Amino acid sequence: MAAGPRLALELPIIWMDPMKIATWNVNSIKARLEHLTRWLDAAKPDIALLQELKCEESSFPAMELKGLGYNAAVSGQKTYNGVAILARGRISDVTAALPGDKSDEQARYIEATVTPEDGKPVRAASVYVPNGGELGSDKYAYKLRFYGRLTEHMERSLAAEQSLVLGGDFNVAPWDIDVHDPKAWRGQVLVSQPERAALRRLLNLGMTDAVRVLHPGPGQYSWWDYRNNAWPRNDGLRIDHLLLSPRAADRLSEAGIDKTPRGWDKASDHTPVWCAVGR
Repeated sequence: MAAGPRLALELPIIWMDPMKIATWNVNSIKARLEHLTRWLDAAKPDIALLQELKCEESSFPAMELKGLGYNAAVSGQKTYNGVAILARGRISDVTAALPGDKSDEQARYIEATVTPEDGKPVRAASVYVPNGGELGSDKYAYKLRFYGRLTEHMERSLAAEQSLVLGGDFNVAPWDIDVHDPKAWRGQVLVSQPERAALRRLLNLGMTDAVRVLHPGPGQYSWWDYRNNAWPRNDGLRIDHLLLSPRAADRLSEAGIDKTPRGWDKASDHTPVWCAVGR
């Protein structure tokens, strides 16, 4: 007797596109707005973490970015610093300063919960760590204190076991592989042992460096000095990072550095770093 027709339906598996999260030190949003909108339109990140806006909240181009589909949370400062979170989705529960020092008025940190239209909420933070000036200077001491506060805050945040992405300009190249010429840079800010130790303490909380874990080889740079023909020579450093909590890292599928904007006319000296995390 011939078998009858199969009644059970085999439904296709539908994979949802991952959430794309990027960080970019734009080095003046006023000077680089055309670059930013051009890149957002092409790359279409769900979340973009920006640094070095160099403008107050009142001067931030929120309407132009809204036209591209992005809501914004901003912590601005005239002429210097400034950070923002852009998101295709709802932004809520904003913290516009790094805890631990109420006297610190520099706009270097912002975090918020982002709820995309078709995904689970993620806690996103944009950080602009101080450059540090010179070893032994007051600015260098401030940088190390800032790292201490950031690590303490992340330790508390990670205890909540939420999906968290901390991105930004960390102004530290973690390892020699992140520096085009380690010998030439030895003894300078961005690569000194105390700075690297400060960043590693942050990583040792259980955070994952998205680019390094997926791209262990050399040549992964995110910043090139305007001087000494650094960009054409590819004399770069990797100082912009996306650090993921364990829950976010479990869903990490891709990461990379988009060098295209660094080659544009009158570009920022940094270029976007991005990762893809399952929704």
